[in-house]
Amino acid sequence: MTPEGAQVTEPESPIFTVIEQEPEFPGGMEALYQFLAANIKFPCCQDCECNGKVYVTFVVEKDGSVSNAKVLRDPCPKYGFGQEALRVVNLMPKWKPGRQRGNPERVQYNLPINFSLK
Repeated sequence: MTPEGAQVTEPESPIFTVIEQEPEFPGGMEALYQFLAANIKFPCCQDCECNGKVYVTFVVEKDGSVSNAKVLRDPCPKYGFGQEALRVVNLMPKWKPGRQRGNPERVQYNLPINFSLK
């Protein structure tokens, strides 16, 4: 029994790392790659010799929104690759949420984002 006026909070749902049905970007992986290509801005000058993959992790929430984005690995931190990757991840539209036993669940998702000059 809670005292009158006390706020009751629901326990936070667990975050799955392995799930029956993975979350999906609207339109699938090809659409995700197109979204990244259209929105990533190479953050350093054209004569930069640093290339590589930034690994970002985030949670796809039960409603498909993206939260808790963090950089796991940045090959060139002084050039801002990680910050640019986070900026674009936070621009993403809602995903189709992951499902466990038919119910939408919170899912940790890891995404490599490649930075390279052509």
